[in-house]
Amino acid sequence: MKNTARTDLLVISASNGENLKLAERFAQQARALGQTAEVLDLTEIDLPLFTPRSQAQGMPRAVEPVQQQLMTATRWVICAPEYNGSIPPSLSNAIAWLSVTGEDFRALFNGRPIAMATFSGGGGMELLLSLRIQLTHLGAQVVGRQLLSNNARPAKDDTINDLLQRLLQMSPLVL
Repeated sequence: MKNTARTDLLVISASNGENLKLAERFAQQARALGQTAEVLDLTEIDLPLFTPRSQAQGMPRAVEPVQQQLMTATRWVICAPEYNGSIPPSLSNAIAWLSVTGEDFRALFNGRPIAMATFSGGGGMELLLSLRIQLTHLGAQVVGRQLLSNNARPAKDDTINDLLQRLLQMSPLVL
């Protein structure tokens, strides 16, 4: 049975460590603001590596529920670590599978308000730049402010709240 109830906010975590903790903080703060919020941990999803050969073998069963969860969320926050100066494999792989799913994959991203955050052992800025470029290319409305945190500079509740306030003021574009 498919969940068709709208969710105000889906917080996507691309790691099961500090970024998952950060995702939970975003969801908790959103709920405190009266919003419905869910966390999607990409590390719990068994997606094979996307390749043209794997695509030719058919869509993995795990893609449809993820796509449904993404479609029923009005806004997203993506919490991801920086991997080798860019987007982590779990997020990149999920986006690759989602981009070849359905008749109009852009409907997932086009006009969707999305905020970005990272907890990275490295700098984190390259992730945020790479992710902003990719999400903008896919048609998303990316919040101008972003959250960059690490052990030396932990995320502050005020920053999470400010980012959520900015995101919640945005409405999906109807294209």
